[in-house]
Amino acid sequence: MSNGAQPRVVAIVQARMGSSRLPGKVMKRLGQKTVLAHCLERCKAVPGVDEVVCATVDTPDCDPIAQEAERLGCSVFRGDESDVLSRYVGAARAARADIVLRVTSDCPVIDPRVCGAVVDALLGHDADFATNNAPPSFPHGMDVEAVRADVLEAALRKEPTDHDREHVMPAVRRNPELKKLNVHLPQDLVAHTLRWTLDTDADLAFFEALEKAMPGLPACEWPVMAEVCRATPGLSELCAAGGSSDTRQNRFDGFEQITYPLAV
Repeated sequence: MSNGAQPRVVAIVQARMGSSRLPGKVMKRLGQKTVLAHCLERCKAVPGVDEVVCATVDTPDCDPIAQEAERLGCSVFRGDESDVLSRYVGAARAARADIVLRVTSDCPVIDPRVCGAVVDALLGHDADFATNNAPPSFPHGMDVEAVRADVLEAALRKEPTDHDREHVMPAVRRNPELKKLNVHLPQDLVAHTLRWTLDTDADLAFFEALEKAMPGLPACEWPVMAEVCRATPGLSELCAAGGSSDTRQNRFDGFEQITYPLAV
């Protein structure tokens, strides 16, 4: 451990320009900020995070991503576009991470408090891996994963498949030897039908409408945003009308379930 008393927690945000459905999506603007800026600034606000790294691709088209991350005071690591697992491991090594908090850059309204709760669950229960989508109960776009850096290193050493390399965590999720946790909402607050991720033109239309309803997209907690969506004409329909299917992990064997702490 890099610090004898406290583990070093590093948020690593993957980002690239080459999205097939919505090219350059992370550099599109929502109000006065790029999608990437919204995401990185929220990650910087996660309680207990020591550093935020933008893990982008080592090709010239991703130079604007690296420049934007540096402008925002974040570190940058660049690696292979298709081998995202090795990109994460490289970023974790460079940042001397003990704990990796994984966030994807197509989640511009990620909730810092939810991210912090997932990290707290991992540390408080001495787990190897923690998430909040196994099974999902939060809105799609609140997805976050926390893993011990040595566990991520081991996943890379054990001959991962191409699918494992592209999606980072499948090898960790299916490892029966690991202690895995899922942080979930109480049953009466399950909100996984809400879609707050950016992958299509329809998603972009939702975020543009949301930014008009909430200028600047302030880093509020997700229930506040859900209430705005409910109360603003047309927003509820837009956030339920995203274009791509939900591709999140659908096997949850071996996950200990922990209720999200709602009290402040």
